[in-house]
Amino acid sequence: MRKVVAAIITREPDKKILICQRRKDQPLGLKWEFPGGKIEPGEEPVAALRRELQEELAIEAEIGEQLTQFEHHYKNGGGVELTFFRVLTYAGEMKNIIFKDIRWVDRRSLPRFDFLEADVKLVREIAAGNIV
Repeated sequence: MRKVVAAIITREPDKKILICQRRKDQPLGLKWEFPGGKIEPGEEPVAALRRELQEELAIEAEIGEQLTQFEHHYKNGGGVELTFFRVLTYAGEMKNIIFKDIRWVDRRSLPRFDFLEADVKLVREIAAGNIV
């Protein structure tokens, strides 16, 4: 089972949430997701998320509390263990390094985007105001 970390980054004062769209040439291309990625062997989840946010968005994030953790099993037999953390502050100017698009969106509009299958339940929870 692949271990993955992701960030729920909120922007003050409007509370919009950052979402990212994969490039067409990436696996599950053009799907939307929250920024993050795989945990490397021997790496702690918080350290992995800091590294991923630096690599993907050129920011130094202050990682907050863990929001949720769950497993998702794909129909093809693959599985991921996802851990989501809150990020309220970061340093540096955010840059889109690897994605097709990045957007700040209102929580209620999240379900309108074509998210990765593994993220859909969490997207609904955030949109309903149950998380974040």
